[in-house]
Amino acid sequence: MIMIDPPAWPGHGRLWSHLASDESFEELHEFAAKLGLPARGFDGDHYDLPAADYERAVEAGAVPVRSRDLVARLLAAGLRRRKRH
Repeated sequence: MIMIDPPAWPGHGRLWSHLASDESFEELHEFAAKLGLPARGFDGDHYDLPAADYERAVEAGAVPVRSRDLVARLLAAGLRRRKRH
């Protein structure tokens, strides 16, 4: 399933959502390509999506979920990749 959390993450003067899959990175990359998202938007286990594109992603089939549920599903699927510091 492709999931999207609410646009609540600030950065570069706007708010962002996270777009992720609890099935596979292949599913996620295919969905992102259909939306026309650039590869640079991929951040290890999700795509960063500007708030202006939130509704378009939902209309294309992304399921709205809470941020904590998105992370929990990534963890359960073994797809969570934490950032290196």
